[in-house]
Amino acid sequence: MLKIAVAGASGYAGGEALRLLLNHPGYGVDFEIGSLTGGSNAGTRFGELNPGLPALADRVLEETTEDVLRGHDAAILALPHGVSAALDLPESMKIVDCGADYRLKNANHWARFYGTPHAGTRTYGIPEMPGRREEIAATNYVAAPGCFPTGATMALMPAIASGLMAPQISVVSVTGTTGAGKKAAVNLLGSETMGNLRAYGVGTHRHAPEIKQSVEELLAPGYSSDDVHVTFTPVLAPLTRGILTTVTAPARGQARDIRRAYEKFCANEPFLHLLPEGQQPEVKSVVGSNMVHIQVEVADGMVIATSAIDNLTKGTAGAAIQCLNLMFGWEENAGLPQTGL
Repeated sequence: MLKIAVAGASGYAGGEALRLLLNHPGYGVDFEIGSLTGGSNAGTRFGELNPGLPALADRVLEETTEDVLRGHDAAILALPHGVSAALDLPESMKIVDCGADYRLKNANHWARFYGTPHAGTRTYGIPEMPGRREEIAATNYVAAPGCFPTGATMALMPAIASGLMAPQISVVSVTGTTGAGKKAAVNLLGSETMGNLRAYGVGTHRHAPEIKQSVEELLAPGYSSDDVHVTFTPVLAPLTRGILTTVTAPARGQARDIRRAYEKFCANEPFLHLLPEGQQPEVKSVVGSNMVHIQVEVADGMVIATSAIDNLTKGTAGAAIQCLNLMFGWEENAGLPQTGL
């Protein structure tokens, strides 16, 4: 039986990965859950930190070291940026890295937004991108996407890939507080977030170059990377989970053709749900699921595409399980809820 470790199990993303693994049809049949690791929480009983997963309550968190992780067939790395790149793990292990270390291709973008040496690039983990499923299935190391880039890429992908939207794009994403991780910070206190909305990282957020990179990869013939311009504004909202993203860009086609492009793109995607015309995505409809609810409108010559995701499921841990399913040859939607709470 395969053994899967979860590094960073005490965080929100690690806990969500474990929730999904425990409900996976392969749990106890194809795989078992191996080591659970944590940084400052090493040595702590897991049930003290996450009582919602009683099957693992008596496990004790181990330190995140190469020696601990090497004895596994696979690992989900839900670690702070910069940690996974420092780990020397066997090439034979199947790894899904939820950190940013290997997402960006452009070393200059990495240096500008992260301020450390560029570690390189691994297969990017959005299976819905054209040709990406085959790449994920063929590799042993996947860089899972960021939550904001997931919501933005899903919203814009059908229009950009079909050439029906110009790549001069404004992205605004409203997010819940779990996207910032389980760290102590004054700006994340309940009294600071409840009843409040606040933009942050405007023009400087680390996910901006990742969104731009996806746009460049999706460009239809006739456009080049020089044509791509992306602005990204994240907004913190008093939510625990969820991201609502609005993408706006000039239309390069008729409204009916753009609608058809979205219908065609989403038709055979298990986790993309194009809502009926006139109905807008809502975060509450996708919480706890791996779904992306999408809507597209055309007004005054502009495409306005909207998506809703759960930042911890499709935005992080769900994407990791989806990629792991492909890497092991399991059903892609195994263990991934398609119904919200």
